[in-house]
Amino acid sequence: MKILSLFQTEEQLVKACQKGDPRAQRRVYDKYASRMNSVCRRYFKDDYEAEECMIEAFVKVFEKINQFKLEGSFEGWIRRIVVNECLMALRSKKQMGNQMSYDDILYEPNPQLPETALEVQDLLKLVEQLPVGYRTVFNLYAIDGYTHEEIAHHLGITESTSKSQLHRARALLQRMIAENDSRLSINY
Repeated sequence: MKILSLFQTEEQLVKACQKGDPRAQRRVYDKYASRMNSVCRRYFKDDYEAEECMIEAFVKVFEKINQFKLEGSFEGWIRRIVVNECLMALRSKKQMGNQMSYDDILYEPNPQLPETALEVQDLLKLVEQLPVGYRTVFNLYAIDGYTHEEIAHHLGITESTSKSQLHRARALLQRMIAENDSRLSINY
């Protein structure tokens, strides 16, 4: 009997996980691991670190599965745990360098992304090249939808530092995109 046929709905799958069914846990892992690994890859350049963080997050998912009340998105609930695990891993490794207060920035022009031929995957590769602090805040704000207040709370920084990191990440991305576009136009 296939695992898929055992769990016809997500609710059945979650309830089986809440009872500790290893087949259901395997199904959840198989279903969501690649997507959650992609989330982790946005926070870590190193594939090993990203995978290690994802696995730790899944351990927490199964430890806390009884807290999921079958309301809202199960995948969204898992994603939140994965993002929190990434943040805890970054904090524990003290990789949050390059932090400056937003108030310390006297003047930098507002970054405006130029028209570009970049694909989403190309842009994500550029985001991976950002310094860890910039990348983390950019991911939380621009991709995961956290507010600066939430980011500050999760990272143990001030809201102004979060704003500063985002501002600098955007400015650096703008320069990287411009450089990338100029290289592309030279090759044509």
